[in-house]
Amino acid sequence: MPTPVINVPTPEYMADEEFAMFGDSVGKFLDSEAPAETLTKWREAGIVPRSFWEKAGAAGLLGLSTAAEYGGQGGDFRHEAVLMYEIGVRGFEGWDVTLHNAIVAPYIEAYGTEEQKQTWLPKIATGKVITAIAMTEPGMGSDLQGVKTTARKDGNHYVINGSKTFITNGQNANLILVVAKTDAKAGARGTSLILVDTNDAEGFERGRNLDKIGRSMADTSELFFNDLRVPTANLLGLDEGQGFIQLMEKLPQERLILAVQGVAAMEYALRVTIDYVKERQAFGKAIIDFQNTQFKLAELKTELTVARVFVDHCVGLHLQGKLDSPTASMAKYWVSEKHCKLVDECLQLHGGYGYMNEYPIAVAYKDARVNRIYGGTSEIMKLMIARTL
Repeated sequence: MPTPVINVPTPEYMADEEFAMFGDSVGKFLDSEAPAETLTKWREAGIVPRSFWEKAGAAGLLGLSTAAEYGGQGGDFRHEAVLMYEIGVRGFEGWDVTLHNAIVAPYIEAYGTEEQKQTWLPKIATGKVITAIAMTEPGMGSDLQGVKTTARKDGNHYVINGSKTFITNGQNANLILVVAKTDAKAGARGTSLILVDTNDAEGFERGRNLDKIGRSMADTSELFFNDLRVPTANLLGLDEGQGFIQLMEKLPQERLILAVQGVAAMEYALRVTIDYVKERQAFGKAIIDFQNTQFKLAELKTELTVARVFVDHCVGLHLQGKLDSPTASMAKYWVSEKHCKLVDECLQLHGGYGYMNEYPIAVAYKDARVNRIYGGTSEIMKLMIARTL
């Protein structure tokens, strides 16, 4: 277990020893199956192999908050938060298991038909199926109401046409939740979510694994749908036109997830920096002995502590069903902005070595930048917050 760099009391909702034991087991799995040298290989390959997903499924790390009756682990968001933390404090950016566990699976469990839940959730829990959600389109950005992908009903099938981009897990995914217009004239009320099984799906095509600044091991892709036929039974739920409502109901959890991950990544960056400045010598003494270094680290530790306390508060609200969209937006916005600031300051304390890719802080610097963009840009978060004024 990496040494904690802040001292924040364990929230009451996490006090049960079960969560500490679970965290220990997750940490041991990650240290054994995804050590630093393995992460480097995955970054170079641009993808986390399916074999690791299957090992994670066998270790009980997939389907964490999915009900046991559907093959999941029967936990809740607290278990997901523990997994996010253990991944984040190890600098393991790019294995998007949280999208799989805590975004796509909950859509299916909350809104899917009984047949859909019985069909897909057990496979999600084993890693036999890897999931993605296809929202963003070229030229669309955060405007979910402006989706151009269509799903036209033809008998007992939908015919899907359109394209998506920046899709997380895009190369690995064999079950994709596609945001599409089932009624192009109905605006937001014409949006639906449709499950696409990519196995032998004629008319489905994966584009390239996109070349990103950071999060190099994350397979982020373009997806194309050209007269792809899927059964109407693949509509998520029973009624068309519910997609926008479903998306809005689940977005607060997605934004909270990004805040939880951001705090863990901040802790990782601060820890590797403290270790570095204690060892690195300049002008005959350790860098940490300089007052400027101490003041910078004091500032960053304070900001990380504030972030952790606020995010812990938001998780508590979420567990009670009280986390609203503006508050989740505050968490996502504030943490992502502070994360980028912190990692920039940490890189500065490394001097020229911080600019070298072989140093963990350089990787962390590149990985951090997207947090102010995906899951809703900082500007969109401010808009959500401003509506409460």
